[in-house]
Amino acid sequence: MRYTLFGRTGLRVSELALGAMTFGWGAVDLDASGPLLDAYAEAGGNFVDTADIYSEGASETILGKLLEGRRDRFVLAGKYTCVTSDDDVNSAGNHRKNLVHSVEASLERLRTDRLDVLWVHARDDFTPVDEVMRALDDLVRSGKVLYVGVSDWPAWEIAQANTLAELRGWTAFAGSQLRYNLLERTPERELLPQARGFDMAVFAWAPLAAGKLTGKYRRGETGRLGEGGTATDPREDAVVDAVLEIAEQGGWSPAQVALAWLLGRPGNVVPIIGATNERQLADNLASLDVGLDADATARLDEVSAPSLGFPHEFLREPGIRRNVYGPHWRDIRNPRSSTD
Repeated sequence: MRYTLFGRTGLRVSELALGAMTFGWGAVDLDASGPLLDAYAEAGGNFVDTADIYSEGASETILGKLLEGRRDRFVLAGKYTCVTSDDDVNSAGNHRKNLVHSVEASLERLRTDRLDVLWVHARDDFTPVDEVMRALDDLVRSGKVLYVGVSDWPAWEIAQANTLAELRGWTAFAGSQLRYNLLERTPERELLPQARGFDMAVFAWAPLAAGKLTGKYRRGETGRLGEGGTATDPREDAVVDAVLEIAEQGGWSPAQVALAWLLGRPGNVVPIIGATNERQLADNLASLDVGLDADATARLDEVSAPSLGFPHEFLREPGIRRNVYGPHWRDIRNPRSSTD
């Protein structure tokens, strides 16, 4: 396991994060969760990601017990925003009241006095961005939260939030958490360029596309929530075919190929792996030893390429580039760009 920095901070985080959403679900109880956390730690992993709504709080309760005596060994990340009580209208949203209440409840379940990272779980359009950023900064100044990140927000609002925070001397988002995998590359339109522009770490949830990239649905298996069947989208079929073929050729599992592709993406991308058993976790961790060659990477890039839409594709047309950059645009190398 190697390490990277959590955005524009000095916080060291492992190149694979452990998602604790499965902790507390079904058979993944306290006894089953312990070996998963131990195996991840033994591999050098240090970033554990949970949320107040995972397993209706059971994920945090289990982690609180498992982390006793070794809390400081981990970078512990939690989330707030999503509804925790159907009969309380203020138990959901980005607003200050829900923020303070949610963090206090999470700290109690986690048996700790602070969250190393707090993610805003999703965008709530009712709450002004300045209220969110000021309230988060207050929690950071109180010591109950050390760093903040944002999950499932539009790129333009993340940029607005960080610009506002920087101008007013508040704590800015250091990381962005989003759905990113070979079947979901649309974050490359706006979210990933925005993250690079603000020097933010990107944590990719659902890196295996809810199991589709493992090929298990081709074998007739079902997921935790009952997903199953084969893909009906030709592009999805082609991507899964490519992953399965490359895995067979290299002697790897399909999951390892999908994770290795993510680990090789431009920017600071950290896949969040989740597992329901030790075999599955070991398979995911082994992706760190997979070396995709140029041909395999190019095939995966091509078969999964997203439509970037306007204005990106328009601005890449040769005639438009000549107009914008001049006749010598092909001779200019932009070291800040991840594209040609």
